[in-house]
Amino acid sequence: MKKIVLYFFSIYEKIIMVLIKPIFYREQKFPLKRMNERPVEFAFAFKYIAQFYPKTMLDIGTGGTSFPHIVNYCGIKMTASDYIDKYWINGMSNRHVPILKLDITQPTLNKKFDMITCISVLEHIKENRAALKGMFSLLNKGGHIILTFPYNENKYVEDVYRHPNAGYGKDHAFIGQVYSREQVNHWLNDNGAEIVAQEYYEVFTGELWTMGESIYPLKPTTADKKHHLTCILLKKKTA
Repeated sequence: MKKIVLYFFSIYEKIIMVLIKPIFYREQKFPLKRMNERPVEFAFAFKYIAQFYPKTMLDIGTGGTSFPHIVNYCGIKMTASDYIDKYWINGMSNRHVPILKLDITQPTLNKKFDMITCISVLEHIKENRAALKGMFSLLNKGGHIILTFPYNENKYVEDVYRHPNAGYGKDHAFIGQVYSREQVNHWLNDNGAEIVAQEYYEVFTGELWTMGESIYPLKPTTADKKHHLTCILLKKKTA
């Protein structure tokens, strides 16, 4: 019986590979318009995944990325999620993992996780305080949340894509917030959380996110020097 199952599964995989080849072709022929910040953001995430080795994880706003699939391949039970109806006007699919439909501002899941990741997604969620409350409600005590987003230590921008000096994003259907220390402090106070680690990066030659020319590789910097992106690790207090 086992041999029969394996045989049919191998046939199924061959069929899938034939059907998915057009997707591979499209991705190679039409790559992303610009390199992005994911190498730094994913490196930050995996640094702390490797440090804490959570048994269960939840990824917020997975979209079409393979990040949850790679985490699963590490032996960690990862749940990928996205609020598909609101942020993907033309719909979306992920060929790597099944996507759980989830509004993180009003989560209805009845399970908790050891770690939650939200990579370059939080800036698109207007109700950011509700989103963080939702994340912490799904986190085990002592658990961690990894966030990455556009950041300026002293200045919050409601939608940098609509700024007259924005380098890109004017045609995006969603907003792009630049968070500041004020918002981070709200998240900590709302949820009884603490910052474990925070990194800052200079990404553009201009003052704010998207402005000026892109900088590659990204430049590590500090809160008191020019920066555009932060990667932050939060912990849910046990008390």
